[in-house]
Amino acid sequence: MAVTQPLEYLSQAQIDKFYRDGYLVVPGFLSHEQTSALLLRAKELLDELHQRIIPWTLYASQTKFTTSDKDHIGDNYFLNSGDKIRYFLDEDAVDSSGKLTRDKAKAVNKIGHALHELDPVFRNVTLENDRLKALARDLRFHHDPVALQSMVIFKQSRTGGAVPEHNDSTFLYTSPPSALGFWIALEQCTHTNGALSFFPGSHLTTPITKRFVRLPEGGTGFEQLATPPPLSDINEKHRQNASEGVSEGNYVLETCEPGDLVLIHGSVLHRSERNTSAHTRFAYTFHMIESSPYAEYDEKNWLQPTDAMPFSRILDVPNEITISTAVH
Repeated sequence: MAVTQPLEYLSQAQIDKFYRDGYLVVPGFLSHEQTSALLLRAKELLDELHQRIIPWTLYASQTKFTTSDKDHIGDNYFLNSGDKIRYFLDEDAVDSSGKLTRDKAKAVNKIGHALHELDPVFRNVTLENDRLKALARDLRFHHDPVALQSMVIFKQSRTGGAVPEHNDSTFLYTSPPSALGFWIALEQCTHTNGALSFFPGSHLTTPITKRFVRLPEGGTGFEQLATPPPLSDINEKHRQNASEGVSEGNYVLETCEPGDLVLIHGSVLHRSERNTSAHTRFAYTFHMIESSPYAEYDEKNWLQPTDAMPFSRILDVPNEITISTAVH
């Protein structure tokens, strides 16, 4: 894959691996100091939950989070969180009567979705990170990327739930699809505490067939695409390489150290298992998408920019040339 500009951070081998497999682990992307600051701030946000004056039974019943095909619970609270910092619970953190099954802080699945805008610690590693800008220029996945949907994801010890197989473009749909996930380990991620698993090369063979949308009658749900976007033109060698040695359902688990970054193509299938260990697994994640006029952000998407908080651009100068993504 030819490169027409000097690389600043990634190697050509890393770039090729990302486009072949649909994901890439970048060791030590954040320094120890940066990672420790994010982890400390995440724990502070959990502590602040106890200080919030909200009727807890109502709050709990409205904030469960799921990536399954079930309609989202607590839609208004969820839909209005794109420009705020809000708390969401594990699916099994509330019983059928609406009562918590565990301590508040250990019931939280994630905090989102505007940490990168509103919290100085998270903003520093997202919108004000020169290394991140260099990576975006090297990868050339977008012309003019914007950031959105930032979250701290908590896999609590013994109780952190599994996340089923999915791809990110289902939840952040653009035309053409352009979602790119940035997932940063804040703690060690192992095979027992819910490390991410990927189906390498599935972004080359698995089109987006549905999207998570705001429903006309209110709330959210999944909408099947009448005609899934076609496979884009791609070097056939990459498609063949991606399928070599990868049988259907052959997932690869990627362990991570604190500060490691995982880049996630919007079409690659990935998942994580329940945390069965005595150790927590905290991570910070956000996404980039292509901006107009290079892509159209669907008005049905659950997360919408506001006048007060439009999606922030990452690059000072857009990339003139991008690398064709594999499958939409």
